[in-house]
Amino acid sequence: SERQKPDVHCERDRSYSMKTYLLLVLLGCLASVHGLLSFLNVCGCLRALRVRLNRLASVRSRLRSSGHHQKLLELDSGSFSRRYAQCFPPMEHYLRTGGTTRERLHNFMDAQFFGQISLGRPEQNFTVVFDTGSSDLWVPSSYCISQACGLWGHLLSEMTMPSSLDSALHQKFKAFESSTYRHNGNVFGIHYGSGHLLGVMGREELKDQVFGEAVYEPGFTFVLAQFDGVLGLGFPELAEELGSPVFDSMMKQKKLDEPVFSFYLQNNGSEFGGEVLFGGVDESRFVSPINWTPVTQKGYWQIHLEAVSVQGALSFCHDAAQSCQAIVDTGTSLIGGPARDILHLQQFIGATPTPSGEYIIDCARISSLPVVSFRINSVEYSLTGEQYVKREILNSNEICFSGFQSMDISSPAAPLWVLGDVFLSQLYSVYDRGQNRVGFASLTVF
Repeated sequence: SERQKPDVHCERDRSYSMKTYLLLVLLGCLASVHGLLSFLNVCGCLRALRVRLNRLASVRSRLRSSGHHQKLLELDSGSFSRRYAQCFPPMEHYLRTGGTTRERLHNFMDAQFFGQISLGRPEQNFTVVFDTGSSDLWVPSSYCISQACGLWGHLLSEMTMPSSLDSALHQKFKAFESSTYRHNGNVFGIHYGSGHLLGVMGREELKDQVFGEAVYEPGFTFVLAQFDGVLGLGFPELAEELGSPVFDSMMKQKKLDEPVFSFYLQNNGSEFGGEVLFGGVDESRFVSPINWTPVTQKGYWQIHLEAVSVQGALSFCHDAAQSCQAIVDTGTSLIGGPARDILHLQQFIGATPTPSGEYIIDCARISSLPVVSFRINSVEYSLTGEQYVKREILNSNEICFSGFQSMDISSPAAPLWVLGDVFLSQLYSVYDRGQNRVGFASLTVF
């Protein structure tokens, strides 16, 4: 069916400019990518696809460095959706179409690791978050009517925003330029902390891959984010969209020898952020053995967390009655936990709350901070102060932030923790869909 032209009030300049940071492209085996695909032999036996990740400043860091963090958090993001309400389907119509909505774990305010994918023929490139905390693939549509999609300059005066804070320039999918695109007529919605992301469903016919085109992206996180969209790597049970998630499509099409992908994340301050490897593991990156633990509930990569302890003096999840679950999530930066537990932990390490909800630590005390340990399948994973404190330079002064945050997630089974990049950057992590398990291994020291 033909794509309906949007209201003239929603038209805007579709031109774009995008700096290519990465070397390889993921969706060559899924969505008509040509010339940018690289299959590598890992350990001489596996066919695998390696995608380089770049580490860039998070939205929160950009806001903080510009001096506008608190101002943006206080703005009423709903004013934009009210102004352009006629440009996307009303919620009543959306619900009648059979769409679903679910609160996401995070709003990508702290996301730092990004990679590049391509969609369409000829290919259109997008920078995305590779997110094990969701299962959908979505990118901005050329018909998107949000600030994040190109209306930032037009809205500066209306939203009383400081002109010194530049928005990121985002690529938008131009369906009318792709010979392999087909509109499937459905709409979708994903609820983030800043509001509902709404869009329409599309399909790449060449490899039968469903993806979402966002027509409305809520709040200012997506305006300032240095990524275009999200590629979810969770289980199909978590997907909002109709159709297989990307990794499920790769398995179905037998593009990889093993139903496994792995993450190597680097958080050492350099632009190189690591890599995602689809189809196996890179044994040069870690020291054997891999500690495997089963997925306890499909959806997120959710596992059993036996205990969290602070220098042996403070502990959580330490007995059978109070055992915890943990979600392994590459799409969030910090380590999250129940509000009461995190408050006790912050107090124990001497962190002080700020008006924005973050906790700061005296940088001079980092070397003497207690070790925080996570026990998974009888193996202790210990983080020192240097590893769980995030350093930033603001106005020539070094500020140190705690890598822990409150994140109350309702769960009928047990208290939930979220192991984000602060944890994952200290380990090599492996995600095995064949046996529904997660593996951790110590990094190789070069």
